[in-house]
Amino acid sequence: MMNIPNTLTLLRIVLIPVFVLFYCLPVAWNYLAACFIFTFAAFTDLLDGYLARKLNQTSRLGAFLDPVADKLMVAVVLVLLVHKDPRLLLALPAAVIIGREITVSALREWMAELGASSRVAVSMYGKIKTIAQMVALILLLFRDSLWGLPVYEIGLVLLYVAALLTLWSLFQYVASAWPKLRETQNKQ
Repeated sequence: MMNIPNTLTLLRIVLIPVFVLFYCLPVAWNYLAACFIFTFAAFTDLLDGYLARKLNQTSRLGAFLDPVADKLMVAVVLVLLVHKDPRLLLALPAAVIIGREITVSALREWMAELGASSRVAVSMYGKIKTIAQMVALILLLFRDSLWGLPVYEIGLVLLYVAALLTLWSLFQYVASAWPKLRETQNKQ
């Protein structure tokens, strides 16, 4: 079912190769352009959820595609950032964030198979993590100091905040799903 929120979500997916193209262009303004594309994609993420609820246009397709689009874009951005700056300082939180996304996706799929998907619904910590993560990535993509502020370093600190929130929300999801997982294990 194509509606405005789903169209915005699909737009985010289409923007991924556009982002990569601009990020890799051999021009002085490539990171700035990539930053604007990512910022626009992050804004559409906020907008599609709001519009889905406001216009009563929620759908199963949207519920599936929205997190997929987010995870794809974030993973691509993190991989490119680590490629540009391969220090452990950046690689560690990137690995934690990508690993958590894969783990939570698998956990959600497993819980859906068990008929207990409500146990791994998005939490408030997950939403706060997403905001910290998006702001961190925008600052890391922007790279340059602004008004004397070390934007890249601030982005790196925020990425660590996002990684810690990522681990906390992962712990919450696993703790919430644990009783159902134990129950399933005991039946075997």
